Amino acid sequence: MPQPDPYRGRFAPSPTGPLHRGSLLAALGSWLMARRAGGEWLVRIEDLDPPREIPGAAAHQLETLHAFGLVPDGEVIYQSTRDTAYQQALDRLLASGDAFHCHCSRTDLASVGGIHRRCVAASPRPDPAVRLRVPDNTLIRFHDAVRGPVEQRVDTEVGDFVLRRADGLWAYQLAVVVDDAHQGVTGVVRGADLLESTARQIFLQQRLGLPTPNYAHLPLIVDGQGAKLSKSCAALPVDAANPLPALRAAWATLGQDPAALEGLSSPQAALASALCAFDPQRLAAAHNTQVIDHA
Repeated sequence: MPQPDPYRGRFAPSPTGPLHRGSLLAALGSWLMARRAGGEWLVRIEDLDPPREIPGAAAHQLETLHAFGLVPDGEVIYQSTRDTAYQQALDRLLASGDAFHCHCSRTDLASVGGIHRRCVAASPRPDPAVRLRVPDNTLIRFHDAVRGPVEQRVDTEVGDFVLRRADGLWAYQLAVVVDDAHQGVTGVVRGADLLESTARQIFLQQRLGLPTPNYAHLPLIVDGQGAKLSKSCAALPVDAANPLPALRAAWATLGQDPAALEGLSSPQAALASALCAFDPQRLAAAHNTQVIDHA
């Protein structure tokens, strides 16, 4: 019987600002799942959207991770260097007929709720997007390690989705699928805001003949109005000079026993204790609890 691939997890922040409590939660959760499985933990910088990026943010994020004792295994990959790989994947999909050029604008699609099932462009545009063709009755089912069974009708809930934007930038869905395969990622642990994207990614993996990782979607930290913390002015950066309070808060948000991190004097000691005490079964209960940041 063939042996399963060694576990390989990853944390993939976008360089749009410093790490905050929500991003630390994803980093810690993915690190714990990888280390508990005896596997590797990678970091990938998702710098696909230059207009939203802040100069120096990626370097600052990496420095902060190191200050918290979260040190990646191997080279950090930057998506901005991966154009050739994305283009090769896109060319394959265009050649097979699974992808197509689309001249529709958001205004064109407004009358159909933004869901593309056929091109309704009022006129051709010089810079068409490229979409993945989603056949009728495309139902994707998967088991999320935190959320349990999940299913989505991709054709009616999402429609034909973008792989390369009209402005020439790569869409997240294509880049993440290509890069997870390139890095041999077997376990994707990330925030619950990306749960809705997972069926699209699985369908795209199938079209490209790529393996599908296991998925786990962690609870989100929101502000007092219920907005995701990273989109809120309350998204204050974690303090790299004093990492233990933020580590303890992230640990508790993952539904773990707070006592495991009490009385420790360094992030390295806290992570070692957390790894010994980590119980993935507690994540399932934690995801039902909305965590409000009052900073």
